Amino acid sequence: MSEKKKGLFQRFLDMIETTGNRLPHPVTLFAILSVVVLVASAIVAATGVSVEHPGNPGEMIEAKNLLSREGVQYIFTAMVDNFINFAPLGVVLASMLGIGLAERSGLISAALRGFVLSIPKSLITAGLVFAGIMSSLASDAGYVVLPPLGAVIFIALGRHPIAGIAAAFAGVSAGFSANLLLTSLDPMLAEMTISAAAIIDPAYADNMNVAMNYYFVIASVFLLTIVGALVTELIVEPRLGTFKGSVNKDDLTELSALEKKGLRYSGLSLLITVIVIGLLVVPANGLLRADDGGVISSPFMSSLVPIIMIMFFIPGLVYGKVTKVINTDTDMANKLSDTMASMGMFIVLAFTAGQFVSYFTESNLGLLIGVAGAEFLDSVKLGGIVLILLFILISGFINLFIGSASAKWAMMAPVFVPIMMQQGYSPELTQMAYRIADSTSNIISPLMPYFAMIIVIMQKYNKKMGIGTLISTMFPYTIFFTLGWLLMLIVWMLFSWDLGPGSPISYMMN
Repeated sequence: MSEKKKGLFQRFLDMIETTGNRLPHPVTLFAILSVVVLVASAIVAATGVSVEHPGNPGEMIEAKNLLSREGVQYIFTAMVDNFINFAPLGVVLASMLGIGLAERSGLISAALRGFVLSIPKSLITAGLVFAGIMSSLASDAGYVVLPPLGAVIFIALGRHPIAGIAAAFAGVSAGFSANLLLTSLDPMLAEMTISAAAIIDPAYADNMNVAMNYYFVIASVFLLTIVGALVTELIVEPRLGTFKGSVNKDDLTELSALEKKGLRYSGLSLLITVIVIGLLVVPANGLLRADDGGVISSPFMSSLVPIIMIMFFIPGLVYGKVTKVINTDTDMANKLSDTMASMGMFIVLAFTAGQFVSYFTESNLGLLIGVAGAEFLDSVKLGGIVLILLFILISGFINLFIGSASAKWAMMAPVFVPIMMQQGYSPELTQMAYRIADSTSNIISPLMPYFAMIIVIMQKYNKKMGIGTLISTMFPYTIFFTLGWLLMLIVWMLFSWDLGPGSPISYMMN
């Protein structure tokens, strides 16, 4: 298609794609940002700019020159520690040991397939969206399993297969920040949020936990399931019309007897695991309760990452044993090794991101930007819902160019969390607003890692499917998911409900 014949929207999409493709890889991007911070620290330090520490009245903060003698010594001596202490590194790798085993043993795939194939036809759309949302438990497994399955199921029901793909894709990607359980994303983002909050108020940060958005994300499951089903049936599917092609339905396979047996036994093992963990928490003298008997600030809340790992590891191991996928301890070790191998890029990213985050903190630029940003917001008198909406729009726009949720938050948290705290909004609220923006814009970002894969799947049913067609198909989900989530967040803010255990909407300086 010639440039003259392209519409304004198509040219806009081309611009996004071209601009995004010109960005360096996230690993390189963080390396560049690290250098930028080093240079900026020297420039800002030379100006002598100082601000009053928001958490310690009377204490003045200046930028530290990281290109000075002491700064260069810090760069070299702290490099390994910056990598090892990068907040998400340990929690992500630990949780993925359990989640990865459950995925590679076949448990996650079988559970998703069994759920979708077992629900009534009238609920199939909602069920597909719900399964997509819940698939974030297994990280990226939902992208691989559900969109092709959604297409085949819709064909079997005489419906358009691309609508099935769209519903599944919307659930998996746009619903990535909604779940009935904690996922690997919770500790990944939370550790960065806690580190950013410590810039302003270390004492407050010490009392934060990785389940800081848990109540909100539970409610989000039901909201997004309903909205996703309505958008599919009332907007997306009617626009696609009647499908007239022929399709191979071989992918729509019922669970085998062995898979069903594996699911039963893994479900039983999960129940036993939950009971055992419950016995450590529920009794007043439970071993994982705090010394005063509390739960919110207790060893239990500090142990959510290993608990997540255990709750996936045991059922995954049992399923693998029953289905003969895991026969020996060597098989199990190989599955775990494969999982860690798949995390290689994240580990490399953690090295450069760790340097950036540490330099940003050590230079005091985070504090300076936080105080300056707060003063600017005070001057323009933005607050409440308008401020949160502006932050969501900024986050969503950035997501069009940088697909990784952790990469974006590693850059944004040290800047925006302190700014929002200065405005009286908790780090927990800032993180939830970011998660809304990141999730809802995933499905219209050409740079999202699985975007190209979804196009390939859709091209089985429409050879002309391209980036613009996919974005136009998914755009209604972005609009209505965002509106629905915003309305729910507004209600949450108006009633000042906690976003998670011990995680308020507002923040007050000590």
